[in-house]
Amino acid sequence: MKLKLKRPLAFFDLETTGTNIGADRIVEISVIKLNPDGSEDVKTWRVHPGIPIPLESSLVHGIYDEHIQNEKQFKELGQEIADFIGDSDLAGYNSNKFDIPMIMEEFLRAGVSFSLDERHFVDVQNIFHQMEQRTLKAAYQFYCNKVIENAHSAEADTRATMEVLLAQIERYENVEWEDKKGNKLIPVVGDVEALHVFTNLSKPVDFAGRMVYNEQGEELINFGKHKGKRVEDVLNAEPSYYSWMMQGDFPLYTKRKLEEIYTRWNAKKTAERQANKAAQPKPADQQPAASKPEYQKKEYTKPDHTKNQQYQNKPFKKKDEPAQPVNDDMLAQLALKFKKG
Repeated sequence: MKLKLKRPLAFFDLETTGTNIGADRIVEISVIKLNPDGSEDVKTWRVHPGIPIPLESSLVHGIYDEHIQNEKQFKELGQEIADFIGDSDLAGYNSNKFDIPMIMEEFLRAGVSFSLDERHFVDVQNIFHQMEQRTLKAAYQFYCNKVIENAHSAEADTRATMEVLLAQIERYENVEWEDKKGNKLIPVVGDVEALHVFTNLSKPVDFAGRMVYNEQGEELINFGKHKGKRVEDVLNAEPSYYSWMMQGDFPLYTKRKLEEIYTRWNAKKTAERQANKAAQPKPADQQPAASKPEYQKKEYTKPDHTKNQQYQNKPFKKKDEPAQPVNDDMLAQLALKFKKG
């Protein structure tokens, strides 16, 4: 076997109620663990999704409501599945965009601890699409010269995916590939870490592709009005965007990664505020006012009204003068004053 493994590589495939990562559920999961010594561990679970399986989905994978009515739900199986996968790297067909975010959604919903940190992810579809542009059925025919028996069953698709990867490593040994910048390299080799790099060229942050890394390793929004902008720049300009995403219909793993970015951004902002505060000069100690004349308080003297007491409470009296005798002038003035008409 030319695929060199430092730890198990878990190939897995999901059959689901639909393709909406946030709303749909797993109805079947199959895992093939390819161990470093070349041995395999295989396990398949049927899962009760807790919701009806749409007919259009059943027509694709052949699993109907009556097939899973007595099966356990993912919240009962999640820990067993996580334990079986263990610390394996993950591989699948279109797994980076669908299977990994879908199973992470189920793990988070069930409260099962399963970390994607420090794992490698090999998406066989990305190798195929970048080298040949085909579907899984065509890939199986093209690379392995076989036809998938019982197509769209989880285990058949999982085994086909595993065999396609092994055939790809054989076929593209020493085959040169040119990237968009004109760099030439030999990407398909028997090394999981190298395959991880080649099958994650879009550098998703959350696997659902709502956020991606740029060349500098910075997270960018990858949809909507802020597409192409750094997440931290969006948080600076529009802090409410975080709440909108956290309350919106986004996958739980997308929200977890956004929360990690927000926590880091908020800590950075807090540190900047504290640094700016510490750099500001402290106010000088208050000094007494310079030689201002001391205010002299004037004493209030109650006015002395006793000086005028002799005039208080005395009726007004005209100065005594002798009465004037009535004369003709007085009578004439009175006649004019009271003249009628």
